[in-house]
Order: sequence, then structure tokens, then C-alpha cells
Amino acid sequence: MAAHPFDLTGKVAIVTGGNGGIGLGMARGLARAGARLALVGRNTEKTAQAAQELAKETGVEVLAVTADVSSEGDCSRIAREVLDRFGRIDILFNNAGINIRKPPHELSLEEWREVIDVNLTSAFLLSNAVYPAMKAAGGGKIVNIGSMTSIFGSGFAPAYATSKGGIVQLTKSQAIAWAADNIQSNAILPGWFDTELTKKARVEISGLHERVLARIPAGRWANPDDMAGTAVWLASPASDYVTGVAIPVDGGYAAML
Repeated sequence: MAAHPFDLTGKVAIVTGGNGGIGLGMARGLARAGARLALVGRNTEKTAQAAQELAKETGVEVLAVTADVSSEGDCSRIAREVLDRFGRIDILFNNAGINIRKPPHELSLEEWREVIDVNLTSAFLLSNAVYPAMKAAGGGKIVNIGSMTSIFGSGFAPAYATSKGGIVQLTKSQAIAWAADNIQSNAILPGWFDTELTKKARVEISGLHERVLARIPAGRWANPDDMAGTAVWLASPASDYVTGVAIPVDGGYAAML
């Protein structure tokens, strides 16, 4: 193990959906540990602003990339742009995600496919796009972001729950397939975080805030920076013998009856 097992100096990390919420919280942790970053998002202005602010705050080099991660062509372009800028890719966080809140019988096929493509297929595509660079570098770290719905079902978000359950199985498959290349693939399952996405959910679903809070032993909703420590651990040499696992960061929610 490295002398400083949590040090990411010299490493290059890609974070999709990195321009806000949980993605930005993880990116901030990686930057503070020394990693250079590529933030990927669909909103050009928001991504550029987040990259600029993060670079100013941490002093590391941050690249903003506008892309649709559900597009195979865009995923290939992300890998090329990062390699052109930094010369290597060591770490990938597949964090991009959307949700359409409807019960199964009201969800259209088009809506189903949109959620699956953005949340799950993107992780497959971008992981495959960066795999050659990681293999050439002698190893790498892939962290796929799941959800509490990787464990539990959701009557109001069936496509989202299915995509996040799939994330865990994709993670295990990558871990097995790429272990010989010294690439570790793990998943983080965030609990209930106070983000733009969950603010909308609390408006759309009556009583959600109260039900969630009552089940969290920590007694609060999480904030995006609560993801930073686990993100740095899974991106660093400290987790070199950890692969194929899904780790809840949920304040005890999954342990609570």
C-alpha cells in the first residue's frame, strides 16, 4: 500500500453528474485529496461554473465536459477529451441519474427507456470507454452510484429502482471481469440526501420527508459532503483489496426496521 493510502495526487478522476448535488460533493472530496478532475454534465453553463468554483476552492485542475452519457458516441468523446487534457484516466464515478415518478402502469416505454439509459446504460458505456486507459495505466477505480432503491423497491419510481438494482449487478460483473487488470469496481448506495432531486420528490410525494426522517437513526437528511469520505476511500489505494461491493451511505436507514 502507498505511504499515504488516501492520497490521490497525480490521479485523474471523471465524475458524471458532477456539477451539483451528490456528484459535486464527491468531486470536492476527490479534489481535496489531490485528484485532477473532469466534471461531466448536460448543462454546459452549470458544469463550467461548478468546475471553475471547484478549481478555485481546491487549487486542482478541473475540466468541464458537456455530454449526454446515455450516448455511446458522447462516452467515447468524454474519454478522448480527458486523455487529451490529462494524459491518463485513473478513476471513474458513474453518478449521472434522473427519475420519473409514476407507478408502473402509468410509465410509458419511452420514459422507462430514458431512465434506464441515463442511470444504468451510461455506466456500462462510460466504463467500457475508459477501460483501455485504465488497463494501460496498470489499474483503476470505478465507482457506480446506486441508491436505497438498489435494496428496496419503489412503487412510485419503478424504472429508477430497476436501474439502481442493475447498477449493483453491473458493479459485481465489472469487478470479476477486470480484477486481473487491477481495476476495482464498487458501488455506493446513497441514502436520503438533501439535493435538488429529493427536494422535488418531497414536493411530489406527500409525507415523504417525515417518513424518511423517522427512519434515519442519524436523525437528519444527508448533505452532499457526507459522500466525500467514502468516495475518496473507494478511489484511493486504501481500497485496493475491496471490489464488487455495494456500500450504503445512509445514516443507518437500511439497518432500521
